[in-house]
Amino acid sequence: MTFQFNFTIEDHLEDELTSLGDGTLALDSSKESSVSERQKGTHRDKKCSTEQFDLLQDHLWEHKSAGNAGPSQDTDSSLNAANSSSSLEPHEKQPCFRVAKEHAMPKDLKKVLENKVIETLPGLQHMNISVVKTILLKENFPGENIISKSFSSHSDLITGVYEGGLKIWECTFDLLAYFTKAKVKFAGKKVLDLGCGSGLLGIMAFKGGAKEIHFQDYNSVVIDEVTLPNVVANCTLEDEENDVNEPDVKRCRKSKVAQELCKFRFFSGEWSEFCKLLLSSEKLFEKYDLILTSETIYNPGYYGPLHQTFLRLLDKNGRVLLASKAHYFGVGGGTHLFQKFVEDRNVFEMRTLEIIDEGLKRFLIEMNFKYPS
Repeated sequence: MTFQFNFTIEDHLEDELTSLGDGTLALDSSKESSVSERQKGTHRDKKCSTEQFDLLQDHLWEHKSAGNAGPSQDTDSSLNAANSSSSLEPHEKQPCFRVAKEHAMPKDLKKVLENKVIETLPGLQHMNISVVKTILLKENFPGENIISKSFSSHSDLITGVYEGGLKIWECTFDLLAYFTKAKVKFAGKKVLDLGCGSGLLGIMAFKGGAKEIHFQDYNSVVIDEVTLPNVVANCTLEDEENDVNEPDVKRCRKSKVAQELCKFRFFSGEWSEFCKLLLSSEKLFEKYDLILTSETIYNPGYYGPLHQTFLRLLDKNGRVLLASKAHYFGVGGGTHLFQKFVEDRNVFEMRTLEIIDEGLKRFLIEMNFKYPS
């Protein structure tokens, strides 16, 4: 059964862990939200104790990289030049190694939306993540088991284990609003939603006429249980609501939905492995016109792989739209630190498009190749 209701953005930002009557852990919003926002950069909450910060730091830096990504087909001179200068400083921890894989679109689309509660934003449908987490906890979901690990560690960020994909972070809404305000053109473009989580950025690109949209998240459970259902909901619900009984009309609509779903591809895994998966294919890879990413620069140990991902996958005339806080409280990453990292490599030009909040200084940034030729 699928449920649907309207809600406000403020309602959406409340996820809390509570206990169900049978003792099963369910999502209760304010506690998880307050911890999560502190970890990805909110300065507003001053009640976080020293012990909580120590715990967060332990989680963020406890893992080291298992090695660099293997060679790919990409041989751009700019990439080779950047490779020689892109090593991180010795004190910076490297991201963990998680092999990338592609997720196939299930044939039974109705099953994808089973037991899901669907909420609405202007122009978008998406799964209620609290319900998704509750079900995964209750059913002792096999695989990564990131829900119980996130709950037990009181963290939405466990480096190398869980990278925050089961939450819609506030900068995502900033970037969605910017799409409308700046009338960003998606028509005919190939788009990547990098570190996608719920995939709302990529879904908006789809609704804007993008020809092909790819989604990537670190955790496979995020793709399977949130991103993919969100895409299906946005492709199918309108047709279901307007459905009629004529068989020919139903067949036509079903065919249209199938054509729309062919525009999407879904991937999980670490960024360097994701690049390797795409570029090692026998089929020539067409690079992205637009890469969209929100709140992905909270960990300085990820700057190298992120920079390399842009280098390898962005078309020479393409651009990156990135939303981020200026500083990540208790973590150490942020817009200014990442900007210095990029400037030192002298490959991309960064431009601030907008400062959303003077207090928190949430930034929208555009990146382009300095030397596209």
